[in-house]
Amino acid sequence: MQRRRFLASSLAASAMAIDVSTRCVQAAPQISDGNTREYYELRRYYLQTGPQQKLTSSFVADALIPALNRIGMKPIGAFDLYIGPETPSLYVLIPSMSLETLVNAELRLARDEEYQKTGAAFLNAPAKEPAYVRVESSLMIAFEGWPKLTLPPVTAQHGSRVFQLRTYESASTQDHRRKVEMFNSGEFDIFQTAGFWKVFYGDTLIGPRLPNLTYMLSFPDLAELNAKWKAFSSDPTWQKLRTSPRYSFEEIVSNITSLILNPTSYSQI
Repeated sequence: MQRRRFLASSLAASAMAIDVSTRCVQAAPQISDGNTREYYELRRYYLQTGPQQKLTSSFVADALIPALNRIGMKPIGAFDLYIGPETPSLYVLIPSMSLETLVNAELRLARDEEYQKTGAAFLNAPAKEPAYVRVESSLMIAFEGWPKLTLPPVTAQHGSRVFQLRTYESASTQDHRRKVEMFNSGEFDIFQTAGFWKVFYGDTLIGPRLPNLTYMLSFPDLAELNAKWKAFSSDPTWQKLRTSPRYSFEEIVSNITSLILNPTSYSQI
């Protein structure tokens, strides 16, 4: 009798937890115009020079991206680290309008026969010849002021472009929130005036070195990157915003990581 009561209580508790989880997922944050903000998984494959690079690249191009597209997640970005620590590395950016779809993607891919077949060499790589060194992943939600990923204007034509991935760490949650607010309070407009191609802005929910935010910009080439940042830095509106007492009473960004990425031939961004 006690065992039956215990099982009944456990099942009831599990059902309640699932219900709460489902309601939390369904209650995705909204912005003022009623559009739901996107979620992003930013995945980094740490690789060794040699066979790992080819194997992982083939897996992402031929198995992972098509499978993610089949469950409604697109466009998928794939980028080689060009300038930054610990090369070679492959970055994969996965956007989704649904948090539930994003967090359950691996479970769905496990049942995707085409994905399992096409990606077999990578998925079943032996321990003595691993497909990668490690994988690191972050979960983000788009900023209210930039709720959805935007493609560079040259992507459709596979035009020349480079990407800059910037992560801002803060010393405290208060400082982090003020930096996010700063973007939503005029910094986006300054990027626009300076001519940046803005791709995404994400507030990190789960990942290393919290609290932090990450955003991605794009440029035709590195010369344009330098020119755009020079225009940004000298913009009078930026000078006014950065010296505002609300954002300058203390250092609200404690560390910046800036990486330069090249899109792979199969990147959809």
